[in-house]
Amino acid sequence: MKRNLASKFGQGLTPRQFVEGMTKNQQAFESWYEAFSWQDESDREFFESLNHRDDLRSLILAADWCGDVVRNVPAVFHILETAGIRAEVLILEDNQDVMDDYLTMGGRAVPIVIIADTGGHVLGHWGPRPQHVQKLMNDFKRENPDREAPDYEGKIAEVRKAMGQAYGEGTEYQAVIAKELRELISGF
Repeated sequence: MKRNLASKFGQGLTPRQFVEGMTKNQQAFESWYEAFSWQDESDREFFESLNHRDDLRSLILAADWCGDVVRNVPAVFHILETAGIRAEVLILEDNQDVMDDYLTMGGRAVPIVIIADTGGHVLGHWGPRPQHVQKLMNDFKRENPDREAPDYEGKIAEVRKAMGQAYGEGTEYQAVIAKELRELISGF
């Protein structure tokens, strides 16, 4: 069971503070943010309908050096803004205690978007990647459990390339994030 995160409220950065404080990848992050558009009107309407709710909060575990953060968090920011859900960014290196509750196949992978109620009770989480992209890494890790194997580095480079291809060239993957977050939030 995930611990209560009320003590983390007010400890994170606002989305703007996170972007302004980026020492890596800021321009790419801002480009993905500016490129966001709603590809499904019903998703936009769903998130707009959440504006009447004041019981949801979001904590986002992130690091500016992470390519998945640079790609995914701009879309998450737009979606949460549309929903009126207050978001705070927790820097991974400063919040490893929280990160350890949200490991991905035993590893620390960001971003992790945590949705909680105003009392800090975790309702659900998303991340670190859209499911179709994450599946590639999950399959790789199942098939290659030995990180010390002589061919491990070559194989992980191949799967990372495949993951980049799965994201695609444009912003279509952002619509996938919206659908996955919609499915998550619809449950509470």
